[in-house]
Amino acid sequence: MSISIVTKEEGISSRKVFEIECKDIILREFLLEDLDAIYALTLQPEITDFLPDWIAIKEQRREWLIKYELVENNEFIEAVPNVTNINTYILRLGIILKETNELIGWICSGLKDELPPPNREIGYAISKYYRGKGYTTQAAQGLTKYLFENTNIDVLNAIALTHNTPSNRVIQKCGFHLNGNIQIENHEYYYYKLSKSEWEKCL
Repeated sequence: MSISIVTKEEGISSRKVFEIECKDIILREFLLEDLDAIYALTLQPEITDFLPDWIAIKEQRREWLIKYELVENNEFIEAVPNVTNINTYILRLGIILKETNELIGWICSGLKDELPPPNREIGYAISKYYRGKGYTTQAAQGLTKYLFENTNIDVLNAIALTHNTPSNRVIQKCGFHLNGNIQIENHEYYYYKLSKSEWEKCL
């Protein structure tokens, strides 16, 4: 898998759009024009059954995108590599299929309050039409590589509902090891961790 950091000429304030290039997909920061695609994904019960926090009417989704997601992405991207500790910053990237330039999912990284520190996690979702093709694994591997190589993050966490077999497989393929079970809001999750040193050994 070939992964590189690239930019293109579409200014976000005074800079270029942030991207991480993978084999078949590109991880790209959210743009305002992604609203329809993101909203359409949140209408899929295959996603919202596992991620109910993403359920919202379109106007609410638009407000979140403008007030929080675009702003917080910009803060994260501007902070790297200038800020030594990026633990409080959040990054949300669209999963873009190279072949069609379509946003087919998203992958995020931020602090998960329900987990013990260091509690930065990665989380993801992908359209029901593009599952089983390896795209989510590419996204998780690409973001993991970026975070370990470009930030002060030494440990990443991931959780998946115990009955969400596809999500558990993605996490395992990316080298995360099972750390036990954890209950969050009356739901049972498998709880995984991956350290930078463990990740480097697998390169």
